[in-house]
Amino acid sequence: MKENGYFLLRVSLGIVFFWFGILKFFPGVSPAQELAIETIRMMTFGLVPDGLIINGLALWEVLIGIGLITGKFMRETLILLFLQMAGTFMPVFLFPDEIFVRFPYALSLEGQYIIKNIIIISAGIVLGGKLRKSETKTTSAGQ
Repeated sequence: MKENGYFLLRVSLGIVFFWFGILKFFPGVSPAQELAIETIRMMTFGLVPDGLIINGLALWEVLIGIGLITGKFMRETLILLFLQMAGTFMPVFLFPDEIFVRFPYALSLEGQYIIKNIIIISAGIVLGGKLRKSETKTTSAGQ
């Protein structure tokens, strides 16, 4: 059950990233699109065009999804995942009025969308721990 659990966690998380990433390639379809653009625009001081922002984010999420689904390049995939998760929490600091209906306990829909990423971070940590254990076994076996 443990091995199946890791596999299902990895693949299901990959499907979510792939799906959310694909949606961002179609303007106006992703519910997170505007907030993502606003956040990255603020973080890049307005130097990156909106089209590049959203398409870059879409590609980033699709790559994470493919990496998780296939299980290939897991170290790199998890690095991308954790960097992306750090970015998803930026609106809490940059746009608190959009994230909270009543600070600090009542989240807006956007805030709820962001706070659920704690689960994704936790899943990434679990997958990273599994990766680390398999590397340790490989290194020990090779000695």
